[in-house]
Amino acid sequence: MDGNKIVYVLTWIDSLAWIVCFWWMHRISSRQDAMLNQLKDQTRRIERLSKAEHDLIKEVHPQVGEIKEGIQEVVEAVREPPEPNPPAKPKGKGG
Repeated sequence: MDGNKIVYVLTWIDSLAWIVCFWWMHRISSRQDAMLNQLKDQTRRIERLSKAEHDLIKEVHPQVGEIKEGIQEVVEAVREPPEPNPPAKPKGKGG
């Protein structure tokens, strides 16, 4: 082979390599786009669930406060010292 044929063959190989490279990059880019779309969908679902959870907590929160107040009343009642009982009279005869 003379020099011109070698240059001609290398030029074709180079061109084919560029075509393969562009095809490969397009394929990778398509996969990344699909992955980003899946992540966006997942993010939307998580945001919807978080909002629903937040709304649920807001509904339950006042009830939790009322329960805590009721528990606090019980705790205070239990902690109060008992009233002293009058001494018991011994049971006996004639008394």
